[in-house]
Parts: sequence; C-alpha cells; structure tokens
Amino acid sequence: MATSSKLNLTRDKLAEFLPDHEAIRQFERLFAVADSVPDTVDQLGTQAGDADQKASLALSEIAALSQEAMTAAASAENRAAQAMAALDAVRGDVEGLQMAPPPRELSVPRYGSFYDTTTQTAAAINTAYAMTFNTTDLSFGVTCGSPTSRIIVDRAGVYNIQFSAQLDNSSGGDHLAHIWLRVSGTDVPQSAGQVRMKGNNAELVAAWNWLASLKANDYIEIMWEVDDVAVQLVASAAAAPVPAIPSVILTVTSNIQGQS
Repeated sequence: MATSSKLNLTRDKLAEFLPDHEAIRQFERLFAVADSVPDTVDQLGTQAGDADQKASLALSEIAALSQEAMTAAASAENRAAQAMAALDAVRGDVEGLQMAPPPRELSVPRYGSFYDTTTQTAAAINTAYAMTFNTTDLSFGVTCGSPTSRIIVDRAGVYNIQFSAQLDNSSGGDHLAHIWLRVSGTDVPQSAGQVRMKGNNAELVAAWNWLASLKANDYIEIMWEVDDVAVQLVASAAAAPVPAIPSVILTVTSNIQGQS
C-alpha cells in the first residue's frame, strides 16, 4: 500500500476522504512533490552560501586591487610632482643663466719691447720723422710692423707706452728737438715734448711715457724733429763695463689694472 513518506498517509486513509482512486493518485503525486521541496531548498541554500562566500572573496579581491591601484596612482602622482619640481628647478637655472651677464673674457696682457742699434739722423730740419726699431726683445700681441717704425697691437685696450732716446748734438750752438706720439697716422694732441741740446757733444736722454686707448690693429709711432740736423739719435757699442746703448728703446704694455 502506497504511503506518503513524510506525512505517513496510506491509501486507506486517503480513501476515507477522497471519492475515487484517481483522486488518491493525484494526492500521492502532490505529496511526492512536497517531499522533494525541502531537498531542493537545502540545495539552493547550500548553493547560495557558496555564492555568498565567492562573492565575499571577489569583493575582497576587488578591494585589494582597488587599494593597490590607489597606491600606484599616489606613487605615480608623487613621482610626477617630483619630476615637475626638478623641471621647474632646471627651468629656473636656465632662466638665471639667460639673465646673467656674459662671462668676462680671460685677458692675457699684451706687451712688446723694442730697440734700435743704429744711429738715426734727420735729413732735413723742421720735418717729422718716425723713430725706427731693428730689434724685438720681448713680444706678445704687440709687434713691429712694416715700416719698422710702426708698433702694432692685436687687441683693443689701454696701453702704457714708454720710450727713451739717446740724443746727441754733434756741432756747437743750442739746438732743439721735439718728440711726440702718433697713432695710426694721426698725431696725438698734447703729446709733444721739447728738449734743448747745448754745445758740442751734448748728450741727453729724452724719456717719458703716454697712456693710449687703442683699437685692435692700431699702430703707434714715436715721431721726432729737429731745428738742426746736427742733432741725432745716437747708438753706441758696448764699452766695458757698460753695455751697448741703443739709439731708441720702446716698451708697450696693456697691463693696466681693471681693463678686460
């Protein structure tokens, strides 16, 4: 006799309140379905629990990934800020260099020392002549040109020009000599000096100096003139213990303190 496994109802008991066998069979099917529902619910519960656990794990992983992404973003933002700060520093340095005055060129003083070992004479009175030089003693940037009366500078600057000339009067009477500076063919105003030779064999050394502002490739000349051709620039050979006497000695230097 068939029964309901959960409700414990037999067919006899069902016949007591059901009219026929067909109705009894329908009730038995209904009870069978009812018996199967708890198992299905239990399975669904188990599956729901598994899904909930998996969902929790997924949420944890998502939270971890989100935290890692936020950390990486913060680190990248920090590196970007550092890079921008470094770039700003470099930009500031470049702007500072652009605003700074240009560096001063290292200047090496120019100099030249020259003399002449021959006696120089004037062919005519009251006529300007340039003293000449046949020997270069020392030279850097200041050279003897052509003609040899021209002393050339290779760089602009203020130059100290010093000379000494051995003058001699080879005849009686008083005679005058004038000496002055000429730059690139033009006499320098207020640069002349006068010396007087008195009597026969009257030796005299004329010596003084000028400061001149010269341009690159300018040349200077020491000019002289006499009122009598007996006045000469005399060179003398060495006579122990005295060394030789040049007719003219000239030094030109650019070692003026403070010039560039």
